[in-house]
Amino acid sequence: METMVCPMGGGATRLYRTLTQTLSSTGSPLPLPPSHLDPHQPANTNLDPDFCQEQTGSPLCPPDPVELLRRCQEALRDRPPRFHRKLICLSDGDGASSSPIRVMQWNILAQALGEGLDSFVQCPLEALSWSRRKYLILEEILTYRPHILCLQEVDHYYDTFQPVLAGLGYSSHFCPKPWSPCLDVEGNNGPDGCALFFDQSRFELLDSVNIRLSAIRIPTNQVAVVTTLRCRTTGRCLCVAVTHLKARSGWEWLRSAQGSDLLRHLQNLVQKHSSGPAGEPKTNIPLLICGDFNAVPSEEVYRRFSTSPLGLDSAYKKLSQDGLTEPEYTTWKIRPTGECCSTLDYIWYSQDTLRVDAVLDMPTEEEIGPNRLPSFSYPSDHLSLVCDFSFKEKD
Repeated sequence: METMVCPMGGGATRLYRTLTQTLSSTGSPLPLPPSHLDPHQPANTNLDPDFCQEQTGSPLCPPDPVELLRRCQEALRDRPPRFHRKLICLSDGDGASSSPIRVMQWNILAQALGEGLDSFVQCPLEALSWSRRKYLILEEILTYRPHILCLQEVDHYYDTFQPVLAGLGYSSHFCPKPWSPCLDVEGNNGPDGCALFFDQSRFELLDSVNIRLSAIRIPTNQVAVVTTLRCRTTGRCLCVAVTHLKARSGWEWLRSAQGSDLLRHLQNLVQKHSSGPAGEPKTNIPLLICGDFNAVPSEEVYRRFSTSPLGLDSAYKKLSQDGLTEPEYTTWKIRPTGECCSTLDYIWYSQDTLRVDAVLDMPTEEEIGPNRLPSFSYPSDHLSLVCDFSFKEKD
């Protein structure tokens, strides 16, 4: 493979009452907050004043992403340098697409967990403040401008991410955890969950469903958002999922069961939306599955995805010399229990129908620094994954 450089709180209680109604085990979507049912009402009466303001019932955000990025960088002018990460263009296949689909996967670290429960003992409290982290998170997103953005541990969806990114042309879907640990933190901003954003100028929405993952038919506390899109450039369809599996050692069996449940849902959705001319075999819709799996590559859930009949492969293996090995780390943190440096985050894709054109490399150990993540340089304990994909030509 040749390469070339190519403050918390406010409105949480009433929001939580709306969001945490019980999900059915069949994967029914969560009911939307009442404000979303009435387009004349704002989504949240506590929009982040640094980015959004309410006028005539609608949030107004800077329409220019370059201007918003400049504002973020100005707010962060006293921070250490950004990580120097290169987008590695892959020369395999039949060349890079002229209009690739950029995908970002990122566990952004829930604000309540970062300040309350995650105990990053080497990270200064000031670096964990929302007043700083929100600019770092948005800077990361705006730097790479993904067409599809998959986030985990989102607990500022309604007051920050949804209105800001909507102002930049993104549509989105959010699914909170039924029993989010964020709610155990005083002054929390409501439950955390998974959020999926897509650029409306590039994609048309066909379908979206929120899924509560089950293990042995028992509903669990982990969720997924699965959205089916049609590319406006090519007319091709794409099914995108974002998930966050159970954390901690000792729960490997549960992650495996959750992964199997998600694969089952995806198989059903692919069959539902696949189409072909009468009398001809149906063409499967390509899949993209982004997530913090909380599982190293040697775990059973990883094997289930890599051997699935859906024909999935992990995009970040493309960074390795042999194309078979995951990165050394996607998260690197120090907690009271010790240092954790491991690969837990993945972008899975349908290798028969999608091609990986480029992959964002990882920062070095020196750049990350001795105190690891998060830090004044980087807002999360997980690194963002960014890939450019294109559709393979149909046979």
